[in-house]
Amino acid sequence: MAQTAAYDEIADWYEEEFLHGQDTRTKARDGNPLDLDPILRDLLQEGDGPCLEIGCGTGVHAAQVRELGWTPLGIDVSAGMLRYARSRLPIARADAGRLPFRDGSLPAVIAMMVHTDMPAYPAVLGEVARVLRPGGVFLHVGVHPCFCGGFADRSDLDAVVIRPGYIDGHWTKESWTDRGVRAKVGATHRPLPELLHAFLDAGLALERFAEGGEPTPVTLAIRARKPRRPS
Repeated sequence: MAQTAAYDEIADWYEEEFLHGQDTRTKARDGNPLDLDPILRDLLQEGDGPCLEIGCGTGVHAAQVRELGWTPLGIDVSAGMLRYARSRLPIARADAGRLPFRDGSLPAVIAMMVHTDMPAYPAVLGEVARVLRPGGVFLHVGVHPCFCGGFADRSDLDAVVIRPGYIDGHWTKESWTDRGVRAKVGATHRPLPELLHAFLDAGLALERFAEGGEPTPVTLAIRARKPRRPS
């Protein structure tokens, strides 16, 4: 519950300053991966029916999900963040580790820049697999585990410095900048193999991948699907 309180405390800052207080070029240089529209469009793709966003925060991705033909829904544990999200999509206050949906009831689920906020992310992926219908799609977009974290100094994006710590896997508030979310609420780091194994252990089939940000990637996106038949 400590991280829930942290997001409640920074909800106004997140909505009013972090999301809207910088121009696009500054956001890109600061490593703030807010321009996720191309990844959403390319990997979620057009569809219909409900699309659940776990950890929806203030609901900033709902408009594009809707443009792709889906009906966006959102859950989050932070009442402060949901105070902004309620005007953007139907929401519920709920834990991603215990989704309030029936087995096999959803055609699509997305997680946008939230896996580092969820220490129990492997269990969350198990819940995603449970609520997805056979053939349903899951889109994960998160900070790139190889190039972002307390071990990565991104103060010079032309020469990102990777220090020891990548393989450790831990929660930290260390960050190269004090202007980002991680310095305020911390993050859980999972090395790339551990993250990918969590998808496989949940029974999700990996389909496509994408990286975002330059010259060194900021984000890693993964599209996975619930198999139509048990493997």
